[in-house]
Amino acid sequence: MTAPAAKLTKKDFESDQDVRWCPGCGDYSILANMQRLMPELGIPREDVVFVSGIGCSSRFPYYMNTYGFHTIHGRAPSFATGIKTSRPELSVWVVTGDGDGLSIGGNHLLHTIRRNLDLQILLFNNRVYGLTKGQYSPTSRLDMVTPSTPTGSIDYPLDPIRFALGSGATFAARSIDNDARHLQQVLRRAYEHPGTAFVEILQNCPVYNDDEWIEVEDRKTKLEAALPIVDGEPLVFGPKGARRGIRIENGVPAVISLADDADAVAEGVAVHNERHESPAYAFALASLARPDFPIPVGVFRAVERPTYEGLLQEQVEVAIRQRGRGALHSLLTSGDTWTVEA
Repeated sequence: MTAPAAKLTKKDFESDQDVRWCPGCGDYSILANMQRLMPELGIPREDVVFVSGIGCSSRFPYYMNTYGFHTIHGRAPSFATGIKTSRPELSVWVVTGDGDGLSIGGNHLLHTIRRNLDLQILLFNNRVYGLTKGQYSPTSRLDMVTPSTPTGSIDYPLDPIRFALGSGATFAARSIDNDARHLQQVLRRAYEHPGTAFVEILQNCPVYNDDEWIEVEDRKTKLEAALPIVDGEPLVFGPKGARRGIRIENGVPAVISLADDADAVAEGVAVHNERHESPAYAFALASLARPDFPIPVGVFRAVERPTYEGLLQEQVEVAIRQRGRGALHSLLTSGDTWTVEA
C-alpha cells in the first residue's frame, strides 16, 4: 500500500536562494503570499512552472522551489505558451512587470491572452523601471519625472486591465501587494479559472517610485481610494458618513453620494457582474482612476471559453485518427526534398 503524500507547507515552496530585492519592495509580500497559497492548491511541486522575463519581478522563479524558466525580455508569455501546449497537465505561471510585459513584451502578452491558454499571468505594476534605475514605463503617470523624462513624461499611460480586456481576456483581476487576504483570494481565483487569468498587482517600488499606490495601500485612505468589486454586490465605497456608489449610465460611470441607510441598488448604483459575456461593462469599470474615482480592486471579468491547448489537443487527436501517428523520418523525407552535393 502506497503511503499518502506528505502535506506540503509554505516552507516547501521556499527555495535555497537568498531573496534579493530592495528593502521594503512589494515583491517580498507577493512572493510570501504565493508561497502560502501553493500548498493549499494541492499541486505537486514537480507539476508547477514559473516563467519570467527580465526585471525585478523576474527574479521570482529563483525563489520558488518549483520548476522555473528565467527567459528573455518580454518573451515569458511565449515560453509559457510552448510549455503549456507541450505539457498541458502542468500548472504554468507567468511573472512579469509593467515594463517587461507591456513594453517590449506587449505583443507576446497580447497574443497569449487572446489564445486563452490555461495559465496565470501576474503583472507587477509599480509604474516604473526598477531594475534599470528608475526610467519611466508604459504605465507611468503623465508628467512623471524620471531620469529618462527629466521634464516629465508626455506618454499617455497604458492601463494593464484595459489592455488585457482589449486582448480578449476571459479573466482579469487586480489586487494589492500588501493586502495578503485579498491577494491570496485573487490568486486562487486565477488558478481555478479555466483559461488565461490575468492579474495586475499594484506593487510598491520604495527606491524609484515610492508610495505610488499609497492611497490604496494605507488603511487610513483605502476606504476612500479603493473600490472593492465583488460579484453580485453593489459598487459602493467610502467610510460611514461619506458613503458613495458608482452609477453607470450609457456605459459612462459616475460617483453618487449615499446616505448610510440608503439602498444602494434602489439609488441606481451598479451591481457588479463579472460574468458579462461582453467586456463593455468591465471596460467601463477599468476606466475608473484616481483622483476622480476610486481604483477598482477585485475580479473585473470571469467568463469561460475553450482553451487553446484543449483545442490543439483535439486537432492532434483527429489527425492521428485520420492519418496515423506518423514518423519523424517520413516527415523529413517527404514532400519537396533536394540533395546538396559538393
